[in-house]
Amino acid sequence: MTTRNRTAKATDKASDSGKRRRSGNSGPIAFFISLFIVAVGAIQLVSTFNTYAADLAHLNSLKREEAALIAKKQDLENDISRWNDKNYVAAQARERLGFVFPGEQSVHVQNPQAVTGQDAATQNGQESETDTSKQLPWYSELSYAFKKADEPLTKSQGNARSGQGGSQSTTTDEKDKQ
Repeated sequence: MTTRNRTAKATDKASDSGKRRRSGNSGPIAFFISLFIVAVGAIQLVSTFNTYAADLAHLNSLKREEAALIAKKQDLENDISRWNDKNYVAAQARERLGFVFPGEQSVHVQNPQAVTGQDAATQNGQESETDTSKQLPWYSELSYAFKKADEPLTKSQGNARSGQGGSQSTTTDEKDKQ
């Protein structure tokens, strides 16, 4: 063999061993790159499912809201049809405003507990704060307020009111006495 052949074989062996070393070193790098790609894909997949679940929940809430609005619309349409009925309007005028037909006499019981012997709110065994039987009709409240405003102030009421406002004002009765 010639020296040239020997040197060629030695360089071939060296290049073969270099290839083996490179291929041996590229195994862990390829593994980590593929692991990174799988991790990024898993993150994208989880993100997609999360977005899908959020959108599905939003869609369901919108469907519930739509159903509630449809029910409310139906109730309002029923109210409109009731108010188109003359008998219903007359009944509401009698109940809410105390209207009576010509020739009828209206009787208002001021103290229902005096007639029935029990409080109107506790007739059913339950007491309610928002019971309408304890409230006066609006026109009675207005009349009461006008009567209260027209009453002259007594000396104790005048002192109490002037103390609340912070300014000392005298009533007409007190001016007459001075």
